[in-house]
Amino acid sequence: MSVDRQVPDGDPPVIAAGVVLDRMRRRVRLGRWVVWGALAAGPVALAVAVASPPSVVEAAVAKPVPSVRTEVAADPSGYAAQFVAAWLRGRSDGPASAPVAQAMAPSVAPSVELPEPATDMPAVAQVTAVRAAQRGDGRWSVTVAAQYAATVRYFAVPVAAGRDGETFAVVEAPAEVAAPRRAGTGSSPFSVTVPAGGALASTVGEFLAAYLAGQGEVGRYLAPGVRLAPVAGGSYTDVEVGEIRAVEKDGAAETVPADGTTVRVLARVEATDRAAKWPMAYEMTLSARSKRWELRSLDSGAGAR
Repeated sequence: MSVDRQVPDGDPPVIAAGVVLDRMRRRVRLGRWVVWGALAAGPVALAVAVASPPSVVEAAVAKPVPSVRTEVAADPSGYAAQFVAAWLRGRSDGPASAPVAQAMAPSVAPSVELPEPATDMPAVAQVTAVRAAQRGDGRWSVTVAAQYAATVRYFAVPVAAGRDGETFAVVEAPAEVAAPRRAGTGSSPFSVTVPAGGALASTVGEFLAAYLAGQGEVGRYLAPGVRLAPVAGGSYTDVEVGEIRAVEKDGAAETVPADGTTVRVLARVEATDRAAKWPMAYEMTLSARSKRWELRSLDSGAGAR
């Protein structure tokens, strides 16, 4: 009778026990490191470290701290334009309109002096903010255009915003600056010529006549679900559509393409009323359905919805 015993498949019992023991030692060492780190962090962290397993502590340490967001101050462009309109009128001993500046300036810019008006000081027709740049630390630089009868002057106004983001103050006198540079317009995406006698050009012309001059119903040119009211009053007596250009090549087709085809077009218009002839341009999107073009959106200004 043999007394030899067979060892089960896998690791021998001694080796397996050694592996388990090694894992336990690593966990003990990790727990010690966590406790020492918690001691450095304070009593509360120590209590959490003692009561929690290593995996819980690691998750707590890895949790990101939420960042504090600061509200961005409102744009002070209108505030700066209002101040410059009053500042340009000068002191109260000048023209009759100057008391407005004398009353307003101390409340919005107590440290800013007013101009000394001359007897022939020109009147300002209109003041408009054209650019605003946030400089940091609640400071803004607002460029304001002052329009006179024969010229336009530009002033940079330093404005400080309050912590609430709703209060402002002009911190220094305005500085006259050069006119902002004109940006390049780049190439137009409307590069496809729409044939004057095609179906697309006819729809665009008839729609604009109805929209601007009340010549026909606007609704007949709209896609299902689109609503658009004509220009109030229909004051234009004549609407002449000039060049029409499209973005997509389908705009060059003489006939209406397959249903679902969509094109974006730019139409130049000359509309006449009792005062003048007004050159205007309209961007719009049309789609094909049932062998006709329908307006899906008017993209110039307040468009269809």
